[in-house]
Amino acid sequence: MSTPRNLADLLRAAGSRAGDRTALVAEGASLTWAQLDALVDRRARGLRAQGVDVGDRVGLALGNTVDFVVSYFAVLRAGMVALPLNADGAPGELIHQITDARARGLLCRRQTFERLPREELGALAVVAVAGAGEPPAAAMPIEALDVDGDPVESGAGAEDLAVLLYTAGTTGRPRGAMLSHRALLANLDQLSTVDIGHPPGAHDVGLLVLPLFHVYGLNAGLGMLVRRCGTGVLVDRFDPVETLRLITEHGITRVVGAPPMYVAWAMLPEAAQAFSGVRVAISGAAPLPPSVLSAFQQATGHAVYEGYGMTEAAPVITTNMLSGDAPKPGSIGRPLPGIELRLRDESGAAPADGDPGEIVVRGANLFSGYWPDGSGGPDADGWFRTGDVAYADADGDLYIVDRLRELIIVSGFNVYPREVEAVLETHPDVVEAAVVGVTHPYTGESVKAFVVRRAGSDLRVDELIAFAAESLARFKCPTAVEFVDELPRAAAGKVARGRLRAV
Repeated sequence: MSTPRNLADLLRAAGSRAGDRTALVAEGASLTWAQLDALVDRRARGLRAQGVDVGDRVGLALGNTVDFVVSYFAVLRAGMVALPLNADGAPGELIHQITDARARGLLCRRQTFERLPREELGALAVVAVAGAGEPPAAAMPIEALDVDGDPVESGAGAEDLAVLLYTAGTTGRPRGAMLSHRALLANLDQLSTVDIGHPPGAHDVGLLVLPLFHVYGLNAGLGMLVRRCGTGVLVDRFDPVETLRLITEHGITRVVGAPPMYVAWAMLPEAAQAFSGVRVAISGAAPLPPSVLSAFQQATGHAVYEGYGMTEAAPVITTNMLSGDAPKPGSIGRPLPGIELRLRDESGAAPADGDPGEIVVRGANLFSGYWPDGSGGPDADGWFRTGDVAYADADGDLYIVDRLRELIIVSGFNVYPREVEAVLETHPDVVEAAVVGVTHPYTGESVKAFVVRRAGSDLRVDELIAFAAESLARFKCPTAVEFVDELPRAAAGKVARGRLRAV
């Protein structure tokens, strides 16, 4: 097969090379790669028959299901643009994304559609719902989209828009990041050059539990599965006990997860046995606290590798798989082959050795700007300012400090929340911490910490503040600490600091 131009070409290749191999397992049923490829063709024909044109956006709110996988690749194969959506998202959030994208199609769960105000959906050419029973008015059952016929070939690809993903952002409404086929395919190529102990031709079984409406689960999870012709075990909702059972039952060899998953698994005695057959465990979407890495290693004897990325980079930029035989706690490692990375201070110059600077990147995996006009993308030389701050150690391995937009300014001094959180999380009674800036009458802002204590701990606020003062400058120390049972999180596991600010 020639070099793929369309992401769905990878699925065609998998159907050809590994047709009899199991592609997906979900709720006790399975599909081979040949069967999956045929289903994608049928749905792509049906979308075209419903009047959805090349380049039109099609919303997908189907959860981690076979219907999502089939529909996603069908949309791409038909030359349309996939708009992955959170099936459990708030109606206002979904309406904003559907209407802002000017979507022409919506494929979703029945219960998702029933929560949406129909009069605000815009001009949809087709609405198809998944689920038992009669479809709601103005909708058709999703299986009615499937039409027999010849294989579907699409002329779309390369620089054509493939996926429109709305980034969470920390202020204002989310913006749609425009990811081309080129960008998504490039990141898969970059990721394929890096792995731990993966012999040529080895067959991986992956756990697809990260939400597929998020770029991490969508491309680093599902995309890599298709590129490698592995087997994916689809899990619609994370449950620590159930996922450990599935890891054991299906012989999972590759786990791509987020920090809260490793926190939960580390507390279960069956984790060691379940992970004994896992070849590689990876964490992303949010920083992996060293305490979590340590707890998981103690519980299972298994290392967890960490990376860094963002929607605009499709998504992976760095990994500490490149840093040596064992992951450095707290490090996001080094950039993937094919990605250039620089650190820049406020003047645009390289910071002094060991000092933090904004991460600026360049590579074929970068997005084409924000919807609809491509604004805010890479500059004329291809460089993109991530808004993330990091420093490099003597080996060249990177450590995230924080987001520029999440800086706390105390008496004119910059405080990076992640630096404070990292100190708090070294306390033996702290499971995890999140820090935000709060208004202060004398210093402009001060630091407030939300902290999850270990079960049974009687750690006091004054004790924790005194502990932090041993490692932090006075202006960086929390002036307030609130103990909470858990931290609020976005769908992919990242701490939602915006919600904490409202507390």
